Amino acid sequence: MAAEHYTYALGRRKSSTAKIRLTNGKGNITVNGKAAEEYFAGSAMFLNELQAPFKAIEDSKYDVSAVVDGGGHAGQVDAIKLGIAKALAEKNESLKGTLRKAELLGRDPREKERKKFGLKGARKQRQFTKR
Repeated sequence: MAAEHYTYALGRRKSSTAKIRLTNGKGNITVNGKAAEEYFAGSAMFLNELQAPFKAIEDSKYDVSAVVDGGGHAGQVDAIKLGIAKALAEKNESLKGTLRKAELLGRDPREKERKKFGLKGARKQRQFTKR
């Protein structure tokens, strides 16, 4: 029995975390055991975003298996995209510059700000009355 060789990477965005396994293959993307088209309900925008790292390196001969947790679909797609880019850079060091120029290796640090005591939201306050 031959051991399956894969490259592992972790991607995060907002409150989503994606664990990525990248193997040589035909370009199939699996998310939580389902095909990406099925998991993201045929949303063409999300499916195009998942292909961004492969379009940047002009090669799609890799299979991706992602286990994603937390957040909504938009955050999950960005987490998977970052994980794929990190895995590609780890697998082939010469692709790192190309992926960095395409702005795929940087983590987007924006997260939801917590609500503070005495306020209506994170920053929204009650209307000020002078009299």
